Amino acid sequence: MEMGSNLFWHQQDVSKKARQILQGHKSFVIWFTGLSGSGKSTIANKLDRALYRNSVSTYLLDGDNIRMGLNSDLSFKPEDRAENIRRVGEVARLFVDAGIVVLATFVSPYKKDREFVRSLLNKNEFIEVYVKCNMDTLKARDPKGLYKKALNGEIENFTGISDPYEPPENPNIVVDTTMMSASVCVKQIQNYLYNNGYLSKLKK
Repeated sequence: MEMGSNLFWHQQDVSKKARQILQGHKSFVIWFTGLSGSGKSTIANKLDRALYRNSVSTYLLDGDNIRMGLNSDLSFKPEDRAENIRRVGEVARLFVDAGIVVLATFVSPYKKDREFVRSLLNKNEFIEVYVKCNMDTLKARDPKGLYKKALNGEIENFTGISDPYEPPENPNIVVDTTMMSASVCVKQIQNYLYNNGYLSKLKK
């Protein structure tokens, strides 16, 4: 039996605006994209801690963690990568509706998938952070040993080696971890949030 025609959106009495006022700040998604090993999770974790210390309600959606639970049934083929990001986008939208600042760290190699997540949110609720790092540094850093395995043919569909990565064309923020420490990257992102009014107090 077809379910779509029997589903109806249930309007809730407590609005997103009301939840944001309760939290004391706006809610939005900070989307970290970049190659494996570029520093997405490290930077996001440090930023999460810094925002927490400043009484900002956050939740960190980490790519590996999500693939160990919600998306454990997905592979790294293009169609499953798209589904991975689709599910994460829907989860992120729910968190934003709840008044939470979401930090999402996903390689998300395809522009169309990142733009899909942006399309789920209102204007200015999606902040794209491109965590840039050159390939020589990534291969030398290789904290999980993945580049070595990919170069040896032990991992299929590995972004940057056997699969493509489409860098953001107009990201809100670019942090280059080839030259910048994680702490400097966090400060840059914090400055963007405050300078652009994302963390200013909301008015009733």
